[in-house]
Amino acid sequence: MDKPLIGEILIQRNRITKEQLDQALELKKKENGFIGEILVKLGYVDERDIVVALIIQCDLPYIAVNKYKIDPEILQLIPKTIAQNERVIALDRIGDVLSVVMTNPLNEEQRARLEALTKCRIAIFISTKSEIEEAITRLY
Repeated sequence: MDKPLIGEILIQRNRITKEQLDQALELKKKENGFIGEILVKLGYVDERDIVVALIIQCDLPYIAVNKYKIDPEILQLIPKTIAQNERVIALDRIGDVLSVVMTNPLNEEQRARLEALTKCRIAIFISTKSEIEEAITRLY
């Protein structure tokens, strides 16, 4: 079964209208970016609406990473510059599985880069961009 699209989820949840989605999709053709980021930039939704839609779409868990205590050794598995550039944070490790929080769980290239970097399989959690940025500032 195909995953519902972010825009469809937001319409079903009465967060945006079809017209707002169409406007964002037109803008997406001109600018490179994710539809969720464009909808936030246009002021139609906030970050939390996008995270909820991603949780529904991907069936992945959410974590308020800015309130989470992380072992410094685990944190160092992803260097600060990569954490900042890719908006990811290592949360926990069990064996060869590294739990990571990120804003875009659909980015397979990012997952592959993190697996190559950490030599671990990646388990994904979702958080908002601002929560991840706040956690990076606090933890690194």
